[in-house]
Amino acid sequence: MSIEEFTTANFFSKARMHVLLFVATLLTTYYVNGLSYAITIMIILLAHELGHYFMCRKYHVPATMPYFIPLPFPPFGTFGAVIKMKGSIPHKKALFDIGAAGPLMGLFFAIPAIIIGLYLSDMRPVPADTSLYLGLGEPMLFSWISHIIFGALPDGMDIYLHPIAFAGWAGLFVTALNLLPIGQLDGGHIVYALLGKKCDIVYRIGIFIFCVIAILLYPGWMVFAVLLLIFGFRHPSPMDDVATLDPARKVIGIFLFIIFLISFTPIPLKLT
Repeated sequence: MSIEEFTTANFFSKARMHVLLFVATLLTTYYVNGLSYAITIMIILLAHELGHYFMCRKYHVPATMPYFIPLPFPPFGTFGAVIKMKGSIPHKKALFDIGAAGPLMGLFFAIPAIIIGLYLSDMRPVPADTSLYLGLGEPMLFSWISHIIFGALPDGMDIYLHPIAFAGWAGLFVTALNLLPIGQLDGGHIVYALLGKKCDIVYRIGIFIFCVIAILLYPGWMVFAVLLLIFGFRHPSPMDDVATLDPARKVIGIFLFIIFLISFTPIPLKLT
């Protein structure tokens, strides 16, 4: 086998895993919430990860294609998707762009999905038996869009989300989670690019607040809180750790922090 043939065979061998995981996740999301949800959430997740991937390509940072994580259980049918970066990031500009591209691309599709999905949703009475009634926490951004479309809801009424709206909600949830200003999450990349090594203070405050939320408000966060305690305090430095960001990127960084604040919900799921 020639070197060219070996390289081609190696590429298709690696690509096969990504394709299989993509198809498996499409099937599990379809199984959990139907076709319109599956297509919408896969577009949002793919856009998010490709935002990271293409920025890695731009700055010559080796990275894998997205690995989708199927999960055949409600409410989401997936654990999301990830890419794996290999090697060092050259400078803070690259770090910021790689971190910011994913949330921005995800939002680009999540917000229209919320709007379209809400127009397709129904307002109905809350059932008398609420023992199996799953309520969703509404971040401010979702609530504002919902209020524009439905107005103030009468007592005893709730919005029964169309699967596209739920996919938009899930996309917003994923975006907010990734924008936590902690460690090697997207928000952690952005904070490091903005503040350099001073970001350690932000990381510690962020982890402390998240752990308080997990303990006092929503125990469902506990596993993620433990992971943050293990991995969330450190961030590898880019090769050039001195140069600062230009004003435009600083404005985008502030914008994304605001997006995080209005997209994050401390109690995402409420089983009443």
